[in-house]
Amino acid sequence: MNGLVSQVVPFLVPAFPSTAMLPLLVTGFRGRMGQAVATAIGEDPEVRIGGGIDIGDSLEEALGKCGAVIDFTLPSFTNELVEGCVEAGKPLVMGTTGHEDSQLDLIREASRSIPLVHAPNFSVGVNTLFWLTRRAAEILGEGFDLEVIEMHHRHKRDAPSGTARRLAEILAEARGLSYDTDCRHGRFGDVGARTVGEIGVHALRGGDVVGDHTVVYAADGERVELTHKASSRLTFAKGAVRAAKWLHAEGRAPGLYDMQDVLGLK
Repeated sequence: MNGLVSQVVPFLVPAFPSTAMLPLLVTGFRGRMGQAVATAIGEDPEVRIGGGIDIGDSLEEALGKCGAVIDFTLPSFTNELVEGCVEAGKPLVMGTTGHEDSQLDLIREASRSIPLVHAPNFSVGVNTLFWLTRRAAEILGEGFDLEVIEMHHRHKRDAPSGTARRLAEILAEARGLSYDTDCRHGRFGDVGARTVGEIGVHALRGGDVVGDHTVVYAADGERVELTHKASSRLTFAKGAVRAAKWLHAEGRAPGLYDMQDVLGLK
């Protein structure tokens, strides 16, 4: 990717006519989220499936047939996908989590040339939770200890979830702390008393849980909990389709956006 993005002319997404159906490429098409995205596309009269690829399929060929890409796969595919979208000038909606710092840098660099929505969660409810989490931390103040708990199905590979990480990042930002140095990922053994400045993050795995997230604010004598529970992947899929449509609504300029931008919560 080194030097690739800088050689590409920034791509301004052309607005599709209102009567046209936006063709979307779904990566990881045979997976659980890929199938959910395909279902969401089928239920929306403004879009259609422009292609679906999985392991072994040609990305380059599929990119030529779509207006935008929706990706819920694995970080191992991210570099190839981002570079391909930049070369083809295709806007990208990415819900893949678990990236290394170098990959996050690659995504940010790519957004200089294409419009890119990258979010840990595309649920409208979860993005409302993000907003409430920050506001509650500001209102309750430093007298409340902060913990984040998430649970997902047994097949999820990364921990904590991208959503849980974002919740912890929001709490850290509100307190003037650092996610990298002030978060405690689970506790084991004689860890000593809880420190004032730490944020606990705990990942549970089991069954077919789509995604549960709880933010706990605990003080002496009282506790506040904010919880979101997803019962269907279709919730995330519909949000991703909404993001893809948002990118095309009025010819979105290159940039790195998230679901808060899509929903107008910023």
